[in-house]
Amino acid sequence: MKKNWIAVFGIMLLLASCSQPQRENIDFEEWGKYWFQGQAEISSFDLTQYRYGEPREGEAVLIFVTEDFSRKNQVKLDDPEASKKDKVSVLKMNQTRNFNTGIYPYNMMLSAFTPTKENSRGLKFTASSQEWCGHTFTQVNLKKGENYSGQIFSYFESEGDHSFSFSGLAEDDLWNLIRINPNEIPLGGVQVFPSLIYQRLSHQEMKSEEAFIRIQDISTQRRQLELTYGSGKRTLRIDFEKEFPFQIMGWEELETKEDGKQEITKAVRKGLKMLDYWKKNKLEDAFLREELKLK
Repeated sequence: MKKNWIAVFGIMLLLASCSQPQRENIDFEEWGKYWFQGQAEISSFDLTQYRYGEPREGEAVLIFVTEDFSRKNQVKLDDPEASKKDKVSVLKMNQTRNFNTGIYPYNMMLSAFTPTKENSRGLKFTASSQEWCGHTFTQVNLKKGENYSGQIFSYFESEGDHSFSFSGLAEDDLWNLIRINPNEIPLGGVQVFPSLIYQRLSHQEMKSEEAFIRIQDISTQRRQLELTYGSGKRTLRIDFEKEFPFQIMGWEELETKEDGKQEITKAVRKGLKMLDYWKKNKLEDAFLREELKLK
């Protein structure tokens, strides 16, 4: 009997050590009524994107959807039910930005994968950029705690192809954390790894920086996350609704150049729908783009 108890106790300790800490003070039953209904939230934005020192009019889209993800391989699972302990629920954000610079277009996309219930940093971030000069791809994966490793593949000689690593909070994680619950966002002084889209456009070195985060009320219905980097060269502001599901209404990125000129990239929401877009791929579904006010 004593040996059996020791064996059972050992198994209990093993299971406890393997369990992941959970996010606290979130009503996931209520949360799931919005996010676990088999649909994605799609919102469209009018975009003013600064590039080459001039404002470019374009369009941005945010797509938020929950998925079953592989802990080991950090990819979407084909058969979640067979994956058992390898399965982790994530909130995925896809962000697209499309704008023209003179004669040629830019098509950019960012993806972020953040555990929904488990108290963890984002597991994976990817970004791609296509324009007539060429294309680039960057991928960042969480290794342990707040430690990340990444790779960039670029047509620029000074950038690619190479690997890098950093520790801290990924700026691109903030979007999902707002949607999970803004209380999950660390406030005050934080080591932050700048957005992959910003790094693509600025060709900045891949490293984390000292930054300051605060969240404040800006109206009776809205709040604003403000991320300011210690260098004083860049600030990100994301406006979102005070109440769940904390929908994002717009954002702006302020960058101060070496000559003191300030460039402001800005997005303002114009449309929103909940739908299973992956099933809406027929000609007869094109009207949904009009409802989202997509060009």
